[in-house]
Amino acid sequence: MLLIKNGYVKTMVSPDLDGGDVLLGDDGKIVAVGMDLTAPEGAEILDAEGRLVTPGCVEAHCHVGLDNQGMGWEGRDYNEGADPITPHMRAIDSINPMDEAFGNAAACGVTTVCTGPGSANVVGGTFVAIKTHGKRVDNMIVKDPIAMKCAFGENPKRFYGQSQKKSPTTRMATAALLREVLFKTLRYKQDKDAGKNPSFDMKLEAMIPVVEGKIPLKAHAHRADDIFTALRIAKEFGVKITLDHCTDGSLIADELAKEGVPAFVGPTLGGKSKIELINKSFTTPATLHAAGVPISIITDAPVIPIQYLPMCAGLAHNAGLDAEEAWKAITINPATQIGIADRVGSLEAGKDADVVIWTGDPLTVLGAEAYVTVINGKIVHRHDA
Repeated sequence: MLLIKNGYVKTMVSPDLDGGDVLLGDDGKIVAVGMDLTAPEGAEILDAEGRLVTPGCVEAHCHVGLDNQGMGWEGRDYNEGADPITPHMRAIDSINPMDEAFGNAAACGVTTVCTGPGSANVVGGTFVAIKTHGKRVDNMIVKDPIAMKCAFGENPKRFYGQSQKKSPTTRMATAALLREVLFKTLRYKQDKDAGKNPSFDMKLEAMIPVVEGKIPLKAHAHRADDIFTALRIAKEFGVKITLDHCTDGSLIADELAKEGVPAFVGPTLGGKSKIELINKSFTTPATLHAAGVPISIITDAPVIPIQYLPMCAGLAHNAGLDAEEAWKAITINPATQIGIADRVGSLEAGKDADVVIWTGDPLTVLGAEAYVTVINGKIVHRHDA
């Protein structure tokens, strides 16, 4: 067991504890959070010395492990470019746990990532939520599948229309291709349910959890019209959806507030590399939150390296987002919005023992990183090691 004592503890679900303790069990779960906890016999005691203590950060949208850093084309396993419709691709079959991004994540307090295919395809395959420490992806999984990636706007148009000279070349075609696979899935499922024994179709099998509402569409959408198209199609088919990137969100915050759909905002750090990023701004999270839109902040790593997730929350705070909401946007909000809040995102008894002791508050201290990172109850990073 491990007892973290004397920290400034942010649980993310209850008031902060100044001088608080967190007790972690041998089973990798949190035993208790409170004041003046007693260390069981044989427990290791770690004095936080007044440092900030939080749950591990959660990244709601990235490609860590599929776009391996420093490996060139050989490491780019996030877009299967042969076909714009590839729902049968599974992130777990491309993730390389030896990608240096995992170590970088743990060293900067990111303990869980939602990672998967890129946005070249109209439908790209399934995302998975995994921990950022391990040698074998099968042992790192928090939930699989967690969402089905789909993409709108420039990326599928550019990849297929320009480089391959085939559909989609327009936004109309992107929407039509997505509708087609949803229609086919519904018919395929109806035939299966009726005992008609349709010919096996691996793509449609992969889409069944979407039409059944078991996993959402994870919609890459930057521009306002693309965001509305994503919502339109989700309503037509009665499927769940998240709005990933949501760059133009501040322009349509009043409309998005009516939808109750989560917005995963980012990547915001860096230049405006394409037309649909023209309205990219760190003020967007504050504007969306003020309107009542559920928000998380994302890096889209490696677009922004995963270790800068806490700093991105700090930049959003500097641009007007309340500090508490900025912390929630990289902990309990993404955990809730991707469906793993029963495991991670807050410091509560029974949840996974993912805890970060910080060298400083990364929302306000440039260069602050993890002093100690604990994943599943095990210390995986020490700042002074």
